[in-house]
Amino acid sequence: MMWRAVLILSLPALSLIMAHDIGRLRKTLAAGNVYALFPDDNGYSQAAQAYNGRFIIGPIAIAYPKNAEQVSTTIVAGAEQNIRVVSRSGGHSYIANGLGGKNGSLVVDMSNFSNLTLDSSTNLATIQPGLRLGDIALMLNDRGRAIPHGHCSTVGLGGHAAYGSWGFVSRQWGLTLDHIVSAQLVLANRTITTVSEDNNPELFWGIRGSASSFGIVTYYEFSTVAVPEEGTYFVYDWNVSVAEASTFLTSLQGYVQSGIPSTLGIELRLLRGNIAGNLSITLDGAYFGSHDSFTKTIKPYLDALVPPGLTTITQGNWIETVAALTYGTLNTSTQAPINDTFYAKSLLTPEDSPLSKVAVDALMSYLDTAGFRTTDVFWFVEIELYGGSNSAINTVPVDQTAFAHRNKLFNIQLYATSVVPPYPKDGFAFLNSITDVIISNSPREWHYGAYINYPDNRLDDWQDLYYGSHYARLQALKKKFDPSNVFSFPLAIEGDTPLN
Repeated sequence: MMWRAVLILSLPALSLIMAHDIGRLRKTLAAGNVYALFPDDNGYSQAAQAYNGRFIIGPIAIAYPKNAEQVSTTIVAGAEQNIRVVSRSGGHSYIANGLGGKNGSLVVDMSNFSNLTLDSSTNLATIQPGLRLGDIALMLNDRGRAIPHGHCSTVGLGGHAAYGSWGFVSRQWGLTLDHIVSAQLVLANRTITTVSEDNNPELFWGIRGSASSFGIVTYYEFSTVAVPEEGTYFVYDWNVSVAEASTFLTSLQGYVQSGIPSTLGIELRLLRGNIAGNLSITLDGAYFGSHDSFTKTIKPYLDALVPPGLTTITQGNWIETVAALTYGTLNTSTQAPINDTFYAKSLLTPEDSPLSKVAVDALMSYLDTAGFRTTDVFWFVEIELYGGSNSAINTVPVDQTAFAHRNKLFNIQLYATSVVPPYPKDGFAFLNSITDVIISNSPREWHYGAYINYPDNRLDDWQDLYYGSHYARLQALKKKFDPSNVFSFPLAIEGDTPLN
């Protein structure tokens, strides 16, 4: 899914940019040797293009610092004119937060921060936020090590690690942020500091769940794990009736609580059926036990279902399996930029209150009826396994990090794409109705949540759904470390003095 567009700034965007002293901003950045692109510079339009074609945003400038001191200079250059400052690593934000999420931000692009080192005596890896996940996997694998992360190879580490970062090894090793040992970041007052359990532990707590609200991370230090010797990537496909589709989800809930090993990571994907009355279903995931034990592990679930129409099993070592689940390409330098035009939502379901049969049946019925009629977007509902037996995600005490969701079973990602702009209005209503169907058929006190790495800027009660019981504590940190709200963007922790 690729598109190209020329950025044409709207009158409000131009007026917002012109309200600031551009010459002064240029001069301050130049004095600090910080390269930057402004709206009238060649290359600005391409650099300001959002990953999601729903958003056309005009930053006041895009800066490309090369070290922490230049990041500090850039933050000061924005703050002294009350310009919102945001960091961008891979640029894959669903709501263009890497561009500020709205017009007039100063973007600190971290693509020059792309180094990785590994201390062989401690197996601690120092990784800068501009590195992409595929390259991180390759570099660490060369040393026999790994960290948990998602399976989209071109995503940048910065935002991914800041807010959670689920992947197929998360049940075995935890989230990416669970492996952060320390981090260097530049604060709103331009101070360069390192945080850890021993140095400013409260801020260290806050960056593991909302780092971008408090500063710009220039490197993370991670604990690493030895790579598994064997792995299996698996894909099973079906076209089934609505009644059969319900069995796929109800059986999955029982199966994942039945003592499955932590080495199994899975997701169930629901799609438009080939005919009315049917749904297409895909089960895929990764297993990092022995090749011989995979069939025995997955068999109890498959036995509860009709035989799949298509089966693809890819087995190899660790890095071969990771490459397979990222469609075979980990070296991001060989990949062309990918863009899409879409709306996405998420729903984290509580482990102690699984989806009821009534909710599952209502979901499948809605996807068959409204989903089959919805033809102006391609949609899927992806049910990712977070919890279940032996999940490392849920063994972490909820207050150990700012990430608030340690008692969830599934993360349900809802995604609808028109591929190219404009995005149709009924695409929003369709996805919102899916979550409404699930919630309205669940208990009144059903403690669901939402996953901020799949951000939805149209969500009203986002503070509670994304940050849960931690929001007040995060606001206290915001008041202490960013009282002027320099780091401001949609879904950021709110300060007392919002900027324009």
